[in-house]
Amino acid sequence: MSKKTGLTRRGVLAGAAAMPLAATMAPQMAAAKAEMMGVGATRFNRMKLGNFEVTTLLVGTRTVENPQSIFGMNVSAEEFAEASGAANIPTNAAQFFFTPTVVNTGNELVLFDTGLSPESITGALEAAGYSADQIDTVVITHMHGDHVGGVAGEGGVTFGNARHVTGRVEYDAWAATDGNKAFEGKIRPNAERFDMIEDGADVAGGISAVGAFGHTPGHMAYRIESEGQQLVIAADFANHYVWSLAYPDWEVKFDRDKAAAAATRRKMLDMLAADKIPFIGYHMPWPAVGYVEKHDSGYKYAPASYQLMLG
Repeated sequence: MSKKTGLTRRGVLAGAAAMPLAATMAPQMAAAKAEMMGVGATRFNRMKLGNFEVTTLLVGTRTVENPQSIFGMNVSAEEFAEASGAANIPTNAAQFFFTPTVVNTGNELVLFDTGLSPESITGALEAAGYSADQIDTVVITHMHGDHVGGVAGEGGVTFGNARHVTGRVEYDAWAATDGNKAFEGKIRPNAERFDMIEDGADVAGGISAVGAFGHTPGHMAYRIESEGQQLVIAADFANHYVWSLAYPDWEVKFDRDKAAAAATRRKMLDMLAADKIPFIGYHMPWPAVGYVEKHDSGYKYAPASYQLMLG
C-alpha cells in the first residue's frame, strides 16, 4: 500500500504554475532596490498667523556629543541620565537645529536672525520662495555667531536693501568686549546699518521686542501679533525642548549670566503656558514651533501640529 503524501493533483499544478512567476519576479525585485539616502528634512515650514505668514527656515543641523557639557552643568550625571531616559533621548549625543524665521506682514518682509553663513541663509530663503533683496528688515535677537553669521560675507552685506535692527543693550555689551569674532567680523563693520532699540520697541506693525536678558546681556525675544493671534520668536532663552523646558534651572554653557537666564526662562515659559501662545525656538526640534505646558516643577514642550495651518 502506498503512503499518502498530502499532495493533490491540483496542488501540484498550482505549485508548477507559481514557479515561473517567482523566477520572473526575482530579478525585478532586485532591480527595485534603492540606495540609502541618509537622514533628511525640508528647508522651510510656512504657517499663518492672522493676516501674517510666518516661515521657519532650517539653515543647518548637526550632532553634538556629550550634551551634558552644555546642558545641566549643575546636576549630576545620574540626574541628567535619569531625566534624559524619561524623555527617550540619549545622553551621549544631541541634535542641534538652527532656525531663523521670516514674517511677512503684507507690508514688510522681516527676517529674524541670519543663521550660520550668507550661503546657508540665502539658500534656505530661496527654497522658501524668497530672495535676499526682498528682505525689508533684518532683526538680530542677539550676537552669537550662529545668529549673525549670515549678516555679511566677503562680498559685503547679504541683505543690501534691508534696514538692520538689534537691541542697544546687546550691541553695547559686545562692543565693549574684546575677542568676539562674530561681532568683530559681522556686526561692528556694519554698525551704521543698525537701528538700536530698547525693550518694548516696535520693529514693524504687529512686531514688538521683549527683553529676555541672560543668555546674552541684551538678548531679545519678539512678540508677533495679527488679528488677535500671537506668536513669540523665542530665539535662545530656551535652547532644548527637554533640558531647558522641563528643567529651567539647569545651567547652560552658553548662558552668559546663568542666574538671569534661568529667571528669564521661568518668566517667559510661565507667560507662554498661561496665555497658550505658540513660540518658535531657534534650536527647538525642526520645524521649531510648539507650545508650553506646565508640568510638575517645570514645563513640557508640545510640538505644534495643524494649529497654525488654519490661520
